[in-house]
Amino acid sequence: MKYDILVVGGGIVGLATALRLKKNKPDLKIILLEKEKQLAKHQTGNNSGVIHSGIYYKPGSLKATNCINGYNELLEFCRENDIKFDLCGKIIVATSQEELPALENIYNRGIQNGLTDIRKISQEEIREHEPHCSGISGIWVPYTGIIDYTDVSYKYAEVFKKLGGEILHEQKVLDIKPGSTSTEVITDKQTFETKLVINCAGLFSDKIAALTHKNINVRIIPFRGEYYEIKKEKEYLVKGLIYPVPDPNFPFLGVHFTRMVKGGVEAGPNAVFSFKREGYKKTDFNWSDFSESIAWPGFRKVAAKYWRTGLGEYYRSFSKAAFTKALQKLIPEIQENDLIPGNAGVRAQACDRTGGLIDDFMILEDKHIINVCNAPSPAATSSLSIGKTVAEMALQRFNSEKKEIVLN
Repeated sequence: MKYDILVVGGGIVGLATALRLKKNKPDLKIILLEKEKQLAKHQTGNNSGVIHSGIYYKPGSLKATNCINGYNELLEFCRENDIKFDLCGKIIVATSQEELPALENIYNRGIQNGLTDIRKISQEEIREHEPHCSGISGIWVPYTGIIDYTDVSYKYAEVFKKLGGEILHEQKVLDIKPGSTSTEVITDKQTFETKLVINCAGLFSDKIAALTHKNINVRIIPFRGEYYEIKKEKEYLVKGLIYPVPDPNFPFLGVHFTRMVKGGVEAGPNAVFSFKREGYKKTDFNWSDFSESIAWPGFRKVAAKYWRTGLGEYYRSFSKAAFTKALQKLIPEIQENDLIPGNAGVRAQACDRTGGLIDDFMILEDKHIINVCNAPSPAATSSLSIGKTVAEMALQRFNSEKKEIVLN
C-alpha cells in the first residue's frame, strides 16, 4: 500500500488538508486514515457549530489570519455545495463595569483584524438585538454565524474522494517508522508506505507526534465542555448568539447561548478537566489518559494556577443551579427547569512543559511528518485555511523533489 501522502485523522482539519492537497496536486496518491467507523466523530462532531469571525484573536497570530481567511473560504464552499448556514450575528455582552476594559480590547482586536462592520452597542441596543438579555455594554458582531460542521466534513470527504482520494475507516495508527526514502505507517489492520505523513489526529495528535519525536514538548490535555438545551417553549429567550466577556486569563469563552442551525438553542459549555481523552460523560475514566495528564509537569502548573476557576467549573458541572446562575448573568429570566441536559464535547488543549496553555495553532514538521499539534477553536471555521497552510508545507517537498530530478 504505497502512497505519496498519508493523512492521519478524519476530523474537519484532516479532511480539509486532504482536500486541499488533492485539489492542488491531483496526480498525488493520497489516503486518509480514520480510527472510527465514521468521520468527524469527536471534536468536529461535538462542537457548538459556530462560524467564528476572528474577533478575539491576537492580530497577526495563526489563529487570526487562518480564521479570517478560512471564514471566507468556508462560506464560499458552503454556497457552492448547498450546505445550510445562517449568518445570524452575535453580541458580546459586558454585565459589569469591571468587564468594560476587556470588552474594549476585544473591539480593538476586531478592528485590527479587519472586522470593520462590528460596532459597540449600548444597553438599549443590546435589548434591540436580544430583548431578554441583560448587559451594560456590548459589541454587535454581524459576521458570526451557525452551521453543522459534520455536514461540512462529509462534503469535504465527498469532494476529496471524487478527485481520487482514498479514505479508510477503523484504521488506528499504532506506529510510524521513518526510513531513508519513505515511512511505514502501521495500523491495527495493515501497513502503509508513504513519502510523507500528516498528523491531524486531534485529541491524540501528541501521541502520534511522539511516535517519531520522543521528546515532544507539548501534551494534549482534554477538557470536557458540557451543554444544556433550552426547552422548546423557552427558545424565544434567545434570537441569535449571546456571549459573555471572556476571562482574559483563562483560554475558554465562558458559558453562552447558541441558536443551532438545525433548530434548538444550546447553553454552555463549562470547561472541566476530563479523565479520559474521549470522555463525554462525567463518569468516563481512563487510567492511562488520566495518569499521563497529571504526570505532565505543565499540567500540574496549570492546575496550581487555575484551581479556583477549575473548582468553579466542576461545581457548575454537578450543580444545575450553579450553571443556571451563570447563565442568568446574561438572561435573568432563564430558570433551572428551562434547561435539559444536552451534548458534551472534549477539547484537545495543548499544554507545554512550563505550564503554558498553547493559545495559537501549532504545527511542527520534520523530513518525514507534519504534525498539527494544536488546532482548537476556531479550527472548524479555519479548516480550509489551515488545510491550505499544511498543504503548502507538504507540497514544497514534492516540488523540491521534482526540481532535483530535473537537475540530475
